Amino acid sequence: MSEQPTPTPTATAHVTAPYGPLADALKIAAFGTVCATAPAQHGVLIEADDTGLTLRTHDWETAVLITVPTATVTRAGASLLTLAQLTKSLKAMVAGETKATAARTTVTLAGDLLSTDHLTVPVNALPVGDFAPAKTPEPIAAHLDAQDLYNQLQRVIPAACTDDTLPTLTAVQMTLKARTLTLAATDSYRFAVADVPATPHPDHPATTAEHTLTALVPASVLTRIAKHLKTCTGPVGIAFGTPELSLTMGDTTITIQPHHGILPPYAALFPTTADTSLTLERPTAQRALKKCAALIAASGQRGSPVTLRWDEHGTLTLAPRIGQPDDLARIKGMPLTFATLTGPTPTDRELHANPAFLADALAAFDGSDTLTLHLRDPKAGSTNLPPLLLTTNPRPTGGDYRHLLMPVRLS
Repeated sequence: MSEQPTPTPTATAHVTAPYGPLADALKIAAFGTVCATAPAQHGVLIEADDTGLTLRTHDWETAVLITVPTATVTRAGASLLTLAQLTKSLKAMVAGETKATAARTTVTLAGDLLSTDHLTVPVNALPVGDFAPAKTPEPIAAHLDAQDLYNQLQRVIPAACTDDTLPTLTAVQMTLKARTLTLAATDSYRFAVADVPATPHPDHPATTAEHTLTALVPASVLTRIAKHLKTCTGPVGIAFGTPELSLTMGDTTITIQPHHGILPPYAALFPTTADTSLTLERPTAQRALKKCAALIAASGQRGSPVTLRWDEHGTLTLAPRIGQPDDLARIKGMPLTFATLTGPTPTDRELHANPAFLADALAAFDGSDTLTLHLRDPKAGSTNLPPLLLTTNPRPTGGDYRHLLMPVRLS
């Protein structure tokens, strides 16, 4: 890959644009300054030429390239301005206006001079040559529906580790193969996997079933990008570089520096069969879990698990595991509605789970009133507890989302 050349004209950029689109573009450009250390990388490179206005940021972890089609170039050139000051100054210059009036206010930028009909102020300019550009993004390999990608990221990101001493686990693995982009994340206590339908670019080798492209993308970066994805309605182009990954959404391209390595192989962790599969009424389970979590907090026993228990009659309840040993036998859990799909209904069985992790798992099935639990019986003589598998499909191997939750082992 070749680096994008930094413009070196003596002229500074002169442009006019409505405040609304320009402010929105600068908000997205800020994604590329979060980890900046050098002063120049805290800036936004403003390039104006016969193709229009382009904004660039790059903090070595994330690079953002945005074109602003509503802008008019009055003089070709380039300027490097401190992004934070430019953003705050723009907002200040439309203070006191209604939102509609502010959005259509014409803003003029002539080098480091910012103007509206009411005010003209200078902003801090930096030497254009000090800005380190990002690499040119690779060609798009496939297109994804923006809302499909957003929804599946919302399901997977919570399962990523937040401990920076385990960098590999703080990322979401994005793997493109044929017509599917698979997202995967784990913190070693749970594993979330989701599939996003993809339309391969006809001229890209990833269109073949044998070709696989993978990148381990920081979950923190994807969390920021998801805020922009939430309002996107068109397709998202995805490109895999060496090693960068790029996402193109309309006039915006965000390029991310991934982590080295890959997640541990996880296919074998997900069972392909279950001794019992049942559907659980999600809203009732969420209400019960909120009550149990509140009781755990009220007891002062933070870190205590919740217990899914099937009694001798097969009735399922969810209860907090709090109090002294004598108290546990007196706790009565909230009944949960379920229906057995395959296998016998469990009786006299308990599963203990981290309430926060279980809450994330239940929330991941947003949009559905039910989810499927797949249970495996403990192996005779084994001290290992079988994980709890949750899917969007009655089969363990089916559905566009799979969530593996390790039960809590009581001491």
